[in-house]
Amino acid sequence: MPTTSKPKLYNPRHPERTLFYQTVAEHHETWLDLASAGQFDGQGDHHSPKPYVRQAFEKYLECGIFAHGFARARCGDSGHDFLVAFSCKGRGFCPSCNTRRMAETAAHLTDHVFPRLPVRQWVLSVPKRLRYLMQRDSAVLGMVLSIFLRVIAQSLFVNCPGAASVVKVALHIGAVAFIHRFGSSLNEHVHFHVCVVDGVFEEVAGEGGVDAQARAQACAPGVIFHPATGVDADAVAQVQATLRKRILRAFVARGLLEDFEAK
Repeated sequence: MPTTSKPKLYNPRHPERTLFYQTVAEHHETWLDLASAGQFDGQGDHHSPKPYVRQAFEKYLECGIFAHGFARARCGDSGHDFLVAFSCKGRGFCPSCNTRRMAETAAHLTDHVFPRLPVRQWVLSVPKRLRYLMQRDSAVLGMVLSIFLRVIAQSLFVNCPGAASVVKVALHIGAVAFIHRFGSSLNEHVHFHVCVVDGVFEEVAGEGGVDAQARAQACAPGVIFHPATGVDADAVAQVQATLRKRILRAFVARGLLEDFEAK
């Protein structure tokens, strides 16, 4: 005889039972006071935590807690009600909301941003001294990211045989960059994860001079994709060497490093 499975029941997260929540609840005020007093970096009040840091702590401690608000949901089939606690929807360190945002971002990129083409992830991590400068100065952070993207683009231009005869100004890459500010042990470690379409896009002015093979490669009106075929270990090593040279040179030019430190 056919069996009917019982409907799944909604189980609240109960974040207050986790060690992470209990640690934050007990110690975050002390940490904020010590950080404001310059106990961690020796810089005094100059580097006190920003207001959004305190707000992130407070919102996290309310996330998933019924006492801070909830919604009542009703099943149309069974008529049963259940309660769903409000979430903080933060981008700081809330494990639940961060995971939800990561899943939503991945789905959005897959469904609406990246074309149906191969994508390669490039990761850049720099020495600890440079991380500190990048963490403290958004202009320096943007400078390093710009260098990273330019070097990746130049490598793809070289390793796309189909684009060898195309004028460089007509070639573009497709990339989405994610700035990570912490390591796996929650240590301060700013670095980049960049998802790059593995090839270059050629901007075509019109269809008049485009042959049938090129039209078959077109991924959108006026755009032809040239796949990368030579991104091997040697090409990656070349990218690494070029990045090291250009990033250090940029830090010297800004007066953040001495010449002898960039050797």
